[in-house]
Amino acid sequence: MGIIYIMLIISLLIALFFLLIFMWATKTGQFDDDYTPSVRILFDDENNDQQTNQTNNGNSEV
Repeated sequence: MGIIYIMLIISLLIALFFLLIFMWATKTGQFDDDYTPSVRILFDDENNDQQTNQTNNGNSEV
């Protein structure tokens, strides 16, 4: 019976730890921009395309 109390206290301490970490992350802005990372891959990087064309001078060597 005593082990149940020990496990209950440990599990509550772990839950409190994760709650504090989550609150810290939200206060420091970890979850501010959740839209841009999901669509970043959809946009072409025009600067890299222009630099690649200038360095290759139209050649398509790999």
